[in-house]
Amino acid sequence: MSNEVWKRDEVESPCTQICVVHPETRLCTGCARSIDEISRWSKMSATERSAILAELPNRSAAPKKRRGGRKGRLQR
Repeated sequence: MSNEVWKRDEVESPCTQICVVHPETRLCTGCARSIDEISRWSKMSATERSAILAELPNRSAAPKKRRGGRKGRLQR
């Protein structure tokens, strides 16, 4: 049997197995995809997957600024 059967020409998933959706951004903190993108990934064309992968470096799954923490509570 040829090994060619097992080779697939598909765009790999960016999943990092850290699957937590941030409540504000609604993006996965592991891969920065939306819930819709994650659920549709296996049904998407290679073109759609490539387009999403190209956008991911520009996304911020979690806000960069802090929301106050201890310092914010002490200033009240």
